[in-house]
Amino acid sequence: MAKKKRWKLAGIAIVCALFVLAGCGGNNAGGGGATAGTGGNGGNAAASEGGSGALDKIKERGKLVVGVKFDTKLFGLKDPATGNVEGFDIDMSKEIAKHILGDENALELKEVTSKTRIPMLNNGEIDMIVATMTITEERKKEVDFSDVYFQAGQSLLVKKGSPIKGIEDVTASTTVLGTKGSTSVKNIRDKVPGVKVLEFDNYQDAFNALKAGQGDTLTTDDSILYGMAAQDANYEVVGEPFTDEPYGIAVQKGNADIVQAVNDTLKELHESGEYDKLYEKWIGKKPSQ
Repeated sequence: MAKKKRWKLAGIAIVCALFVLAGCGGNNAGGGGATAGTGGNGGNAAASEGGSGALDKIKERGKLVVGVKFDTKLFGLKDPATGNVEGFDIDMSKEIAKHILGDENALELKEVTSKTRIPMLNNGEIDMIVATMTITEERKKEVDFSDVYFQAGQSLLVKKGSPIKGIEDVTASTTVLGTKGSTSVKNIRDKVPGVKVLEFDNYQDAFNALKAGQGDTLTTDDSILYGMAAQDANYEVVGEPFTDEPYGIAVQKGNADIVQAVNDTLKELHESGEYDKLYEKWIGKKPSQ
């Protein structure tokens, strides 16, 4: 009898231990991930948890953290004198913050480049990317996209008087300037096999290289190139766009609630006519229908 009693007590102890372990596992599954100002790498600000609840985390924090360009005139350009960042992407970010949090100023802008934006999103530094980012099948493997919020096409920027008048004038002997991590670099290599491409960290560095004579032409989306041409009248955009570049707002994969909030914002802007006003404010013309 004593032996049976000892076995019975041992069995009860094992069952209790299993319940304790199960409870610990449940807490980890439900409470993991970063909160505002904290997180696995010491200060991540983004909601950054796949699945439902990411939008609630932004609301709890009371601030939307968005990755934008600081070097792209018309879309996201930082004024060194004031420290303000302005452009179409900035205004879109404000509208999303207003929709989610009721205040366009409940917004933190963090600088991203074509190379850094996806890593910054996926390591939890930002809630979303609003940074002239083309929707591609390859990128869909890493992030989830909103509906298209801007339609662009790739083109070429040259110094006035250049013999390059369009993509047909770019050959394997042409030196083309671009930015790291952009679809434009891949596109130009596909269009002109063997072409020499110099890649820079950001658009301003690429434009400075063009002005310094390090290349024959700079290629990216026409919307960005028009902003560069507006900075320096010695340069112009040439030829017709040779790709289709639909811009989307990117979030971490699985954050369907944030995607829905962004799409609802875009729908409201189009229905109210505010989208057309913002487009004309920055691009200088009404969007094509």
